[in-house]
Amino acid sequence: MPHSNDPPLSDRTNDALTAAQLYYVQDLTMEAIAQELHTSRSSVSRLLSQARASGLVDIQIRSPLDAPSRVEKLILDRFQVTAHVLPVPDHASDVDRLERVALSVARILGEFFDSNMIMGIAWGSTMNAVSRHLTPKRTHNAQIVQLNGAGNTRSTGLDYANEILRRFSNAYDARLEQFPVPTFFDDPATRTAYWRERGLRRLLEMQGNMDVALFSVGSPFSMVPSHVYVGGYLDDDELAALSDAGVVGDVATVFYRADGSTDGIPLNDRGTGPELSVLRRTPRRICVVAGSSKVDSLRGALAAGLITDLFIDEGTARALVE
Repeated sequence: MPHSNDPPLSDRTNDALTAAQLYYVQDLTMEAIAQELHTSRSSVSRLLSQARASGLVDIQIRSPLDAPSRVEKLILDRFQVTAHVLPVPDHASDVDRLERVALSVARILGEFFDSNMIMGIAWGSTMNAVSRHLTPKRTHNAQIVQLNGAGNTRSTGLDYANEILRRFSNAYDARLEQFPVPTFFDDPATRTAYWRERGLRRLLEMQGNMDVALFSVGSPFSMVPSHVYVGGYLDDDELAALSDAGVVGDVATVFYRADGSTDGIPLNDRGTGPELSVLRRTPRRICVVAGSSKVDSLRGALAAGLITDLFIDEGTARALVE
C-alpha cells in the first residue's frame, strides 16, 4: 500500500493496482473485475499487463523441482558460482538469445539491489539489452556508478554509456555517477595523473565500496559483437597485441587470458576499468552471458574469480560444462 508521504498515483496506475489486487489477491475473474471497474475485459487485461510491467506485481515461479538443475549443480561444483540457467531454444539466433536472457535478468535484478546500496555497471551490448527491460523498483539513497570510461578517438562515448546507465538509474530511483574518462588513455602516465584527481578518486572509492557489480564478458569472437571490439575503441595494432598476449576476453575493458591472468597485457596499463582485485572484493558480482561464442571469455572470467552469480542461457551453460 502507498505510504502517506508517497506521491499520488495516477488514475491509470491506481486502476492497475486495483485490478491486480482483485485478480491476484481476491481471485476474481477478468469478467468480474470488468464489471466492478465498469470497463471491458480487454481493458482489464491491459491494466494487469501494466501492473506487471511497472513492478506493481512481482510474479515468481517456484518449481517443485526447485533443486538446482544438473547443469547449475555442475557449475556450482566446478566453479563455486551460483548459476541461473535460462531456457532458450537451441535454434534461437544469438540476437534473440541475448534478448531473452536480458529480459529474464532485468525482471529479477531488483532482488539483488536495494536502498543504501551501490551498484557498478559496465556498459556494453549486453547491459544495453538488460537496461531496456528493467522493472521499476523504488529505492532510497541508492547509487549507480559507471565502471569504465566510454570515450574513444571517434566519440566521447557519453551518449552511449549515459543512455544505458540512465535507464538503471531511473528504474531504481538511484543517483547516477558517470565516469568521465576515455576507455583507454594513450599513455599509462596520463592515467596515473588522472587517478590523483580528487573528483576521480571519489568515483574510484565508490567502485571500491560497491555492493553489486553487474557486467558481461566481452569477447572478440562473439556473434553479437562486444562493443569495445567494434566501436572504434581498438585499432588493428592493439587488436593484434591482444591476440599475441593470449587474451580471450575482458570485463569492463580489463583484459585477461584463459587462466584469468592479466599481467603483461599492455592495454591494461592504459585502461580505465577497475582492477580485477576491486571486482573480487565486491560482495555480489553478477555476470550475464548469452551465446556459446562467449564460452572461452566466460571461462577466463571464472578462472579469475570475478563471478558470484551467473545468468546464462541453457545452450551456453551446457557448452561451459560439457
